Amino acid sequence: MTDSDTPDDTPTTGPAVNRLAATVERLRNEIQQAQATADGRALIEMAKGVLVERLRCGPAQAARQLGVLAEQTGVTELELAADLVNQSAQDKLSAAAGEFLARAATPGDPSAAVRLRTAESGLLAAGDTQRVAKALLDHALAPLGATAAAIWSAGTDRSLSLRGFVGLSPEEAQRWRYVPPGVPTPARQALVERDALWIEDIGASSLPSIGDRSGGRVAIPAGTSGKLLGVLEVCWPHPLEPQPPQIHRQLEALAELCAHALESDMVGAAVRNQPDVTELVRLADALFDSVLVLLPHFDHDGAVTDFRIHHVNSRFVDLAGRPRSLINGALLLEAYPMAAGAGQIFALIEHVFATGETYRADRALLTELVDQIPLTVSAALSISRHGDAVLMVWQVEDETVRLAALLQHAQRLGRVGGFEENPDTGEITWSSQLFDLYGLAPTANPVPLAQLPDHIHSDDADAVRRFLRTLLRYGNAASTAFRLIRPDGVTRHIRVIAEPVLDPAGHLLTIRGAYQDISAQHWTEVALSATRDQLAHTEQHAAEQSRLARQLQQAIMPAAQPAIDAFGLRIAVRYRPTEQDHLVGGDWYDAIVLPSKQILLSVGDITGHGISAATDMVVLRNALRGLAATGAGPGQLLTWLNLVAHHLTADIYATAICGLYDPQTRVLSWARAGHLPPVLIRDREASALPLLDGIILGALAETTYEEAELQLEPDDTLLLYTDGLIERRGRHLDECVERLLAASARFTGSLDDRLDDLLDNSDSDTDDDTCVVGLEVGPGLASPSGS
Repeated sequence: MTDSDTPDDTPTTGPAVNRLAATVERLRNEIQQAQATADGRALIEMAKGVLVERLRCGPAQAARQLGVLAEQTGVTELELAADLVNQSAQDKLSAAAGEFLARAATPGDPSAAVRLRTAESGLLAAGDTQRVAKALLDHALAPLGATAAAIWSAGTDRSLSLRGFVGLSPEEAQRWRYVPPGVPTPARQALVERDALWIEDIGASSLPSIGDRSGGRVAIPAGTSGKLLGVLEVCWPHPLEPQPPQIHRQLEALAELCAHALESDMVGAAVRNQPDVTELVRLADALFDSVLVLLPHFDHDGAVTDFRIHHVNSRFVDLAGRPRSLINGALLLEAYPMAAGAGQIFALIEHVFATGETYRADRALLTELVDQIPLTVSAALSISRHGDAVLMVWQVEDETVRLAALLQHAQRLGRVGGFEENPDTGEITWSSQLFDLYGLAPTANPVPLAQLPDHIHSDDADAVRRFLRTLLRYGNAASTAFRLIRPDGVTRHIRVIAEPVLDPAGHLLTIRGAYQDISAQHWTEVALSATRDQLAHTEQHAAEQSRLARQLQQAIMPAAQPAIDAFGLRIAVRYRPTEQDHLVGGDWYDAIVLPSKQILLSVGDITGHGISAATDMVVLRNALRGLAATGAGPGQLLTWLNLVAHHLTADIYATAICGLYDPQTRVLSWARAGHLPPVLIRDREASALPLLDGIILGALAETTYEEAELQLEPDDTLLLYTDGLIERRGRHLDECVERLLAASARFTGSLDDRLDDLLDNSDSDTDDDTCVVGLEVGPGLASPSGS
């Protein structure tokens, strides 16, 4: 082609090129339309598949449902299909949109369907649970009159975390951002019962809740795929009227959408709303049970070896009676060594901390050493993990309350009232008996020790000041007696004994002690003193003293009492006083059935003779009766009786045997305080029980007594006696015991005849009082409940 040829060719070739370009463009558009049609058809088929899976229906039903949903929402099927597929492939928030509209929309109520569709659209666009909560209130709940809403997520430990809220102040939302397991709220109750909870007025219920303290509440579990992920809680400012079924369905549909929001929000993210220790401390102080907040204690390898007691709440009651200041900050195994071992509390705490599983038991046994004796109580127990801390809550069962009641009964019998006083904080705890002793109402303020001189007789001021100085300034145990002037003008004679409780550094933490009303004893002593003064320096004085001692002795312990037949057991006693009045001694015996259906057996011998020995005998015998009502064992009873002999009386020394017989098991628990051991007669053979460790009463301020058990069998006979039965001058005591064993083995006859025979054939020449208590186990065992 040349330049001259070009003008001739242009008119011919231009239209052809344009037509070719148009053809190419047309074919390209047709191909794109065919591809779009194919893609749209594939997208619609995918949407049908989503509906088949969600609605559990067939392909034909899914196609019809897609058309119905597109018509209801005012969009094309292709647009709705794209919406369903996109959401299913991304955050799954509207995977149940078809089911939501079909289930929530009510025929004849197009506004509800439009409102819920609008709410769904808002939820789809929200992106997180906080925005979801706002969209719920704006588009669905506000038209129903609601003013606040909260979306809770449920933790694996049954805790609740506030994931979204609207209508609440940030401060209140911060307080409620985490609810530990066990705190009753409407949301928790709905979660536990797996059903919607409708409350007409929250103010009339006992459940704590978000929002105002009045108005209606509804809490609806939010679940998907068979899992409960949380709760939707809605608040109304006024009492809630009964709602029609369509409102119930609408709120349940909203709760399901919240569940999808929670599920999407948790994907790829850790649960962030764990409580810090400060919040756990605040929670512990708000509870009415005993609570420990524990933190793990690691060794150098990073292994948990113990737990540090980070905080104890104000309601905490230590099993050993120690003040909270001694427990707070200590290691768990140092404060509670009995918690160690398989199956004990420490193992449970360690398991909860390692696994996050919450432990709860309506009845768990808690054991701790009290005065070197294991004390076990039953309590409801809850252990749960919260972040890096463990919350341990317990509530003591009624059994411990019953034991406390027995102790109070013993205090009432002995007219004893206990107290505990913290000199730094001024906190004072009195037992109920102490208010009665002081003549104060139970609601009155206890009297501090420092104010004690204001309530006593002026003649006793010096003694009380010495008592307070010894106790408060020098930190030593002290006791004294004084006359208490009550508000009603009555004067009571009181003995007080107290001891300080010190920390390891020697600083005073608290003071514990007891008051005892000794007015009766005082007036007895006054009467006896007057009698002694009247008869002083005369033979009549000595004779009258002996006569009074004899009468007191005979009034307390007659020579013979009717035998006791109870629970398949026969008990007989014999008492033979000395023939010389001036040698009236302090031997005693006792055999009574306790409130626990156990039988208390005791014999004892006070050193000395005369009226002093007789009155001392009465003190120890009655004190042992009162102490036995506490349910303690014989060893502990003798330990307490030794305190009575050493501290609450003057120069009392005595030997004694204390036994507790359980008719149900035929087991005798016994202990001795410097006394000859009992004699067991079985199958016509007699043997002395072992010499258990235990010194005489009153010798030392503090001591312990060994305790043993004896399994008795049918037809067994047990003898408890004082040394006046066997002692003979010039004969070794072991030989005297052997003669008693030989005589006991030879005798055949009834229990009463056996005791009479022992007294009649005794060759003792010490002219001392003699007590013998016989116990014979029958061939059958009666039930205590039927006695």
